[in-house]
Amino acid sequence: MTKPTKFLQALLLVLITLFISCGTNEQKEEKIATTDTSSNTETFKLWTWITADKARTDESFDEEFKKYGDNGINAILINTYGDPELLARLVPIAKKYNLEVHAWMFTMNRPGDKVAEQHPEWYAVSRDGKSCFDEPPYVGYYKWLCPTRKESREHILSLIEGLSKVEGVASFHLDYIRYSDIFLPIGLLPKYNLKQETELPRYDFCYCDVCTSEFEKEHHKNPNDFSNPAIDMEWKNFRLNKVKAIVDEAYKITHANGKILTAAVFPYPEMADHMVRQRWDKWNIDAVLPMIYNVFYNEEIDWIGYATQQGVNDLKGKNTELHTGIYVPGMTPEQLQEAIHQSISNGAKGVSFFDGPAITEEQWQVIRASQNPQ
Repeated sequence: MTKPTKFLQALLLVLITLFISCGTNEQKEEKIATTDTSSNTETFKLWTWITADKARTDESFDEEFKKYGDNGINAILINTYGDPELLARLVPIAKKYNLEVHAWMFTMNRPGDKVAEQHPEWYAVSRDGKSCFDEPPYVGYYKWLCPTRKESREHILSLIEGLSKVEGVASFHLDYIRYSDIFLPIGLLPKYNLKQETELPRYDFCYCDVCTSEFEKEHHKNPNDFSNPAIDMEWKNFRLNKVKAIVDEAYKITHANGKILTAAVFPYPEMADHMVRQRWDKWNIDAVLPMIYNVFYNEEIDWIGYATQQGVNDLKGKNTELHTGIYVPGMTPEQLQEAIHQSISNGAKGVSFFDGPAITEEQWQVIRASQNPQ
């Protein structure tokens, strides 16, 4: 009896070992399969910016939105010039093609704003005393409002409130949420026959009475007395914080209405700070779409990856997603493919194309193929 008993015990031990081993291998295989499936289905978001004319028919919008849906676009940022009725009209058309709708609005720059035009005092004033109301810098549509003045702030926030209440909208999308360009992108300077090696008074904003008096009350010095305003950090931070304050209020408004807040911003925070008084890594915001338009800066395609990575690094520890903005006009399909690759491989959660109507059929082929880049 002893030998058979020992044999049975040994056999039982072998069977238990094999069972455990097989179970462990099955779990490993299942885990590997799950991981593989996850990586294959993981996607990134594809956006595009578009401008809507209320004179267009629903049928024409339907045709355009169908094209975006068919080509893999997930979200459309629609400029309705602040018109909530037009936005509400377009939401159900976009939903037919599984497109998220984001309410895109010019924020501090308000060309054609009939309410603001009745209040010339609302407009930003340059260091040399020129108001954007009647002497806009660079181009005629640069109609910048002062972010400090209570009335202009409240007007902007009321427009945000109106668009944020539109049912079915995913986010309110801030654009021109900054001061006018103190420095233009280097690739645009020849167009204006300009050299901008220092902060020139004509392009330095805002020096209206409200801004300078509030700053003087806080810091006991007046920016109009500075021999070199560019090196006064309190004055610079004062303006950065005025933009941030509007963003933070917009965040409260949009979230109160069940929406998120997104923004089009300059390529990466340090650059935005330098060029347009915009420090977007300090904002309360859900997602940023930095306009990393390499051609404007005389940069190669790989600069898109560099700028994306800079922004991603600056956002670490914050609940803010970064989706790279790409300027498609003039890009070859190969360049566009590389731009998308540079964005995703450097940490972007998606890419947005400016703008929808400008995308060629050859570029659409690249965009369709980019939906599962892993």
